Amino acid sequence: ILNKTFKGGSRLLHNTVFYVLHTRVADCVTKVSLSISCDHLLDMDAFSKSDPLCVLFMNSSENHWFEVGRTEKIENCLSPKFSKPIVLDYYFEMVQKLRFEVHDIDTENCSLQEADFLGQLECTLGQIVSSRKLTKPLVKKDKMPAGKGTITICAEEMTDNRVVAFEVAARKLDKKDFFGKSDPFLEFYKQTETGWQLAHRTEVGKKVHPDACMLCFSSSQAEFECINSKKKEKKKGYKNSGIIIIKKSKVLWQYTFLDYIMGGCQINFTIAIDFTGSNGDPKFPQSLHYINPQGYNEYLAAIWAVGNVIQDYDSDKMFPAFGFGAQIPPAWQVSHEFPINFNPSNPFCAGVEGVVAAYQQCLPQVKLYGPTNFSPIINHVAHFGRQALQQQTASQYFVLLIITDGVITDMDETRNAIVNASRLPMSIIIVGVGGADFSAMEFLDGDDGVLRSTTGENAMRDIVQFVPFRKFQNCPKELLAQSVLAEIPDQVSGFFNTMNLKPLESCTPTSDLSASAPPLL
Repeated sequence: ILNKTFKGGSRLLHNTVFYVLHTRVADCVTKVSLSISCDHLLDMDAFSKSDPLCVLFMNSSENHWFEVGRTEKIENCLSPKFSKPIVLDYYFEMVQKLRFEVHDIDTENCSLQEADFLGQLECTLGQIVSSRKLTKPLVKKDKMPAGKGTITICAEEMTDNRVVAFEVAARKLDKKDFFGKSDPFLEFYKQTETGWQLAHRTEVGKKVHPDACMLCFSSSQAEFECINSKKKEKKKGYKNSGIIIIKKSKVLWQYTFLDYIMGGCQINFTIAIDFTGSNGDPKFPQSLHYINPQGYNEYLAAIWAVGNVIQDYDSDKMFPAFGFGAQIPPAWQVSHEFPINFNPSNPFCAGVEGVVAAYQQCLPQVKLYGPTNFSPIINHVAHFGRQALQQQTASQYFVLLIITDGVITDMDETRNAIVNASRLPMSIIIVGVGGADFSAMEFLDGDDGVLRSTTGENAMRDIVQFVPFRKFQNCPKELLAQSVLAEIPDQVSGFFNTMNLKPLESCTPTSDLSASAPPLL
């Protein structure tokens, strides 16, 4: 529908400037298909073997589980391989708790009330997709082993990962600007149920004369007349407003976040905690570091919320945790990247629980001081990101969580560090606690424009996500994680695709996809 994709039939491509269009025909929600098999199930039938069926439940609140799907029943089998998959919507930023129950079905209507229970497994969808194939022992409802029974879940993303690349040029375009030159660009639309929707807009070609592209092309290229409908109605003998040439078209493979995660990419999670004096003395309730009798403060809430999601994507679940802005023993000098377990050679904490324990033990051992410098910890994590990138594999991605209460002191150095980190496999999450003015944090979050270094160098991509904790103070704790983590999947896949790095273990066909794809034109 090229004739309808140009503003006024005029602002078009020019000369030999080429554009690549990437459009994906995919749902907004990622769907994952789970295939299930079991081995060595309990035999509950007296004169035959069990007739197993697997039912999948999802947790929606503390103790509420609802059924989302079930497999078929397989008769007389203790090691069933179910052919019916269960399809779920997948959200990286949420902890999606699942429970797989295996039952021996004795009735035609497959009633669970009249079935014998063979075992269950509780896990998260994140654990399954990060493992790609997860095998675990089945347990009874009292958590004791269900004999030697095991369950295996295999995950597969249900997404068409093909993208279309176009190389486009034009000739003899209408001259639109008063002084003889035009600034053309091209828009592609796709047809939807509600009408035509803009799918892609190229950049603007600056000040090129529309008649400057009188070139000859082979007959294998597709050419389309550019029609200005208003001009056609008014002008007799009107032919067109130029010619659009599709010089090349090719179907390519665009790897997704789950392609990289299922291929073995590890998400390395680092926590940095603000120990500056503006937080207040932790001994008093007014302090942001004060831990109330319920074991809560905003720092802990942020650690739990983000850590609980990300830990499913790190196989060893060992997280380095650092503090900044405090005077630390024994010399009581200010440090901006000290391990909160006080072990520089091994700053790793075992899981989110280990981070929380180290934080609680660290608080009474340091003196809150200042200033609030971000650049040292950003550069610290960037060092490991740079090492990972040198391997030229999509094996490691780094997420740094900074929790802070105040205004950044080293803003220029922080800008430079973020711009440098934007070229590395790294993302930065900043959670602002307390009631301070966080306008500087909003500046670092490049949603409203490209972040630049002090020398004017542009960030290659937006890697910073900032949220003030107070925005989620009266909301379920899961909403904070959803807000700060929602952009991570696109940042991961976008970086590795830009660097032309394939997943470590890819199930993508190696042959030319364009051979099996439907024709483009």
